[in-house]
Amino acid sequence: MTQNRFVNQVAIVTGAGEGIGYEISRQLCEQGASVLLNDIYEDRAKQTAATIQQETGASCIGVGGDVADVDTVRGLVSQAVEHFGKLDICVCNAGLTLWGDFFDYKPEDFDRVLNVNLRGSFFLTQAAARQFREQGNGGRIVLMSSVTGHQAIPYIAAYAMTKTALEMLAKNLVLELAPLGITVNTVAPGAVVTPRNLKDDPDYAQHWGGVIPLGKVIQPEDIANAVLFLVAPDSAKITGQTIVVDGGWTSYSPTPSMDYAKDYDAK
Repeated sequence: MTQNRFVNQVAIVTGAGEGIGYEISRQLCEQGASVLLNDIYEDRAKQTAATIQQETGASCIGVGGDVADVDTVRGLVSQAVEHFGKLDICVCNAGLTLWGDFFDYKPEDFDRVLNVNLRGSFFLTQAAARQFREQGNGGRIVLMSSVTGHQAIPYIAAYAMTKTALEMLAKNLVLELAPLGITVNTVAPGAVVTPRNLKDDPDYAQHWGGVIPLGKVIQPEDIANAVLFLVAPDSAKITGQTIVVDGGWTSYSPTPSMDYAKDYDAK
């Protein structure tokens, strides 16, 4: 992998206090980018940014805020430009999973999932694209989808619906953003070992590793590798596409036991 691919580049990564977003931010900084790292919890955002900055030597700032709030996502773009002088890359990684039986799914859970996953990504993409248009040098946007947007698994209908919608958003925006030199793509992770997934199922890696053709669950660095590929200069002609990173799972899509999710109650 070419080092320093992102020198003099400025990126926003949401939902980056841990897991996939953290690894995306870390790799961008490791390769020379300056990153505004967002997490819903401000303390975690600031602590994670400080850790990445200390490890990589790159500039990384942590900003708290709920991406479901339009003023918050617009503020992320404003703060990135104020702090770093411009914006080149936007990774809409923040997302929310609320499991539940379809027959008993709560309207408030439905609204929360849509507000974080769709409203947040849509309006952050809008704010970033406006900034790219003003700068006149193009830009890179990546939306975070999921294999659940391609294949059905139990107890996750609302979440899956949002992920399919994000992939269509990327395709649709090609019409308006491509003439401005802005690419917009999605990455669809499979079963990834993250703190959130381990909280839901402590044996997550074992359960999902047994049904993935490659025999291993996905790691956050696997997703980060795909994201960095799409935002790199060499990928300037790739737009409106989805990269699935799942170890082959969507080829036939078996699932382990999901009994824990049927009566899931968000903590």
